[in-house]
Amino acid sequence: MPFFQWLRSNSEHYLLIAAQEQVAGRHGGRAPRPPHGPAEFFWLRIFAPLYRALPWPLRHKIMLLMPGSHRRQWAPPPRKHASATQARRPRRSTPQQKESGNGSDRR
Repeated sequence: MPFFQWLRSNSEHYLLIAAQEQVAGRHGGRAPRPPHGPAEFFWLRIFAPLYRALPWPLRHKIMLLMPGSHRRQWAPPPRKHASATQARRPRRSTPQQKESGNGSDRR
């Protein structure tokens, strides 16, 4: 697994656990188990609080510097072919709608 993919995967995992701890603490729910070992301690007690303390513009810049799927751009919006005030042509009714008399081209 490439480094940045590993970093993103671990970050997401431990930030989710830290968020679950926060919600459980606020609402009196059952918290996830405490960290076991130095790696979990680092991610949950050092990384997650530091990450939350960073202002969004700084977090955003860091994410843009890292390669990965979070850098993909949204697709452009579809082109509009007619204005909203122009009349739409009614669509044709299906044979079942015609038989029942409920189609848009009923007589």
